[in-house]
Amino acid sequence: MRTRVGYAGGTSPDPTYRSIGDHTEVLQVDFDPSRISYEDLLQVFWSEHDPGARAHSTQYKAMVLAADEAQFEVARRSIAVLEARASRPVMTEIRYLDRFYVAEDYHQKYALRRDRLLSGEMHAHYPDEAAFRDSTAAARLNGYAYGLGSSLQLDREIGELGLSEKAADHLQALVRR
Repeated sequence: MRTRVGYAGGTSPDPTYRSIGDHTEVLQVDFDPSRISYEDLLQVFWSEHDPGARAHSTQYKAMVLAADEAQFEVARRSIAVLEARASRPVMTEIRYLDRFYVAEDYHQKYALRRDRLLSGEMHAHYPDEAAFRDSTAAARLNGYAYGLGSSLQLDREIGELGLSEKAADHLQALVRR
């Protein structure tokens, strides 16, 4: 439903990109469990990185931040399954989310911001940066701008994204590439 980038996992107060302290750059995902399960989201997470790779720095390490005990337990079990299948241990940490700090506006919806037409249309709908950052439509467009999502998926939801005909055609051309 919503994605935001930010910082978490550390102890230093009020991290920023220029002063991140001991925090890690993270992605926060708000989701509707009646549409997708936490287990399914973890499967996407595991498929998008090498869970056995060691972190080169605290800023860029891979970790799962659980919102509660139930999520923590699901994540722990998913690691156990990965380790049983793999020839090396999973290095991705699982921790409880203590606090999430929203990253600066210029980090939010980064791929979408690089597309002038799509970004302009979303900013027209959501002129306030917080509304733009928290928009489900902007989150969906950001994914498509990164090259994620299929034409079939887009066909099902393009009418819900609030785009002009010109922007919709532009987005469909991007997704078909």
